[in-house]
Amino acid sequence: MTQLEAARKGLLTPEMEEVARREGMEPEFVRAGVAEGTIVIPRNRRRHGIKTCGIGRGLRTKVNALVGTSDDRDDPEMEARKIETAVSAGADAIMDLSTGGDIDAMRRLSLERAAVPVGTVPIYQAAVEAQKRRGSIVAMTPEDMFAAIEKQAADGVDFMAIHCALNFGVLERLKKTGRVTDIVSRGGAFLTGWMLHNRRENPLYEHFDRVLEILREYDVVLSLGDAIRPGCIADSLDGAQVQGLLVAGELVLRARQKGVQVMVEGPGHVPIHHVETTILLQKRLCHQAPYFVLGTLATDVAPGYDHITAAIGGALAGAAGADFICYVTPAEHLGLPTEEDVRLGVVAARIAAHAADLAKGVRGAWEWDLEMARARARLDVAAVADLALDPAAVRRHLEGKGDGLCRACDVCALRLVADYFGR
Repeated sequence: MTQLEAARKGLLTPEMEEVARREGMEPEFVRAGVAEGTIVIPRNRRRHGIKTCGIGRGLRTKVNALVGTSDDRDDPEMEARKIETAVSAGADAIMDLSTGGDIDAMRRLSLERAAVPVGTVPIYQAAVEAQKRRGSIVAMTPEDMFAAIEKQAADGVDFMAIHCALNFGVLERLKKTGRVTDIVSRGGAFLTGWMLHNRRENPLYEHFDRVLEILREYDVVLSLGDAIRPGCIADSLDGAQVQGLLVAGELVLRARQKGVQVMVEGPGHVPIHHVETTILLQKRLCHQAPYFVLGTLATDVAPGYDHITAAIGGALAGAAGADFICYVTPAEHLGLPTEEDVRLGVVAARIAAHAADLAKGVRGAWEWDLEMARARARLDVAAVADLALDPAAVRRHLEGKGDGLCRACDVCALRLVADYFGR
């Protein structure tokens, strides 16, 4: 029985109870959210000993980090260190996006080293292996695609980005939009090339029930991949994006009917004035399914600082209702991230997520800020460090400064006013 099926029967699973405990919620709130599909719990029935997290309405906005090997950088131990860096910095989940080296071994390493839910994109492995065995990605077969999903689910993957909402109708709409960046999703590009070359419908859409059968067996959360997400500000909210959401909404209902937990992936590059509309559209068209966004990036002109542009957009997206933020690192658009890039990306995304939680009134968010404000007011250096989102960074800045919080001015405003009021 999946989490969704148990919730519909009125049953509280240990995972629902753990999510409730972590969120400071009543278990019944979590069960009801899972039952109606507004909350998902990514936890493969084969995985044990990880931090269970809930993603969705009323819960803390979660943060995802990306790792993975490639042909250019096939160093599993480096990726394992990135996992440790991401989790220690506060990531709630990681995704292994490996496209090079021993993909199976890297995925199993990710599952072993990550004490949080692990996600994958199975089409990556299917495409890369088809290229190696048959000389071309377009030589990939539908069986290759389903075999990759089955293998990764059996290994224990907790959630999968699968590009089921891409079909010829979406591609026809894309051709008419006059996009600047066309398709920036790697999985979307693989499937589009396959569909056009083979003149066949996307098997993941055409045989969606088969996808659901595999995911239901292992209780893997389906993350409907955004194959045609806008890759620049100019393409935001175009017809192709909306068409993709319409298809995703239909698939959300079909997944729920089959007892499969489902969330929806989204952009990407979104100007600030489009953020609220983007979220409201997804929530309306996709039946309030949890929304998993990349960023969102608020501008295209800051390569090297895209963790900041993503934090700006991510805070607004979260405040508008996005539930799961995929981090963006300073290396976005430039190359593969280092361990330090990973840390900066997670911290920036966590700042965005918490700012969003303040706006949404998520339980505990205001209390955390209030505790920090009181610690500052009483000049409690130790408490400020302990309460900080990144305590290590605070301690580095405070090192050697005695009992003061800073040395920016000769007279401390907080101390001066406290003395005046006799506090």
